Amino acid sequence: MPPLTDDTLWAILNDELDDNTVNRLVWRGLGYQETAAGWDRSAVEPAWAEKYPDPPNFIESRPATVQLTRSIPSEYKQLLKEDLGFKGYTVDQLVPRLTRRATMVSWLLSHRKQQATGGFPSEDNA
Repeated sequence: MPPLTDDTLWAILNDELDDNTVNRLVWRGLGYQETAAGWDRSAVEPAWAEKYPDPPNFIESRPATVQLTRSIPSEYKQLLKEDLGFKGYTVDQLVPRLTRRATMVSWLLSHRKQQATGGFPSEDNA
């Protein structure tokens, strides 16, 4: 599994990293752990574990990607622009597969930022 570096995130955006690896990076961040017996969901938030007992394929599933988008705290929604300087795709690149990859990178950036700050902003503000 590649490290969650800017180079890895750009490889996702540029479609240079295979879909399975991209999904696995998000699954790991969500807490899914693959075991010999199947998926261990003990570290997965209950809302995710209930709706997705097995981790979803975010590239193929619009509903899963929508839920991923909604799980990004509002203060981290612009990290694609702010941290990576990503300007978006061109009109001819606006296909579900690439836009879902951008959503996954946005979530991974948010996850990385939350890990660096030691928690989730919404919980800290509660």
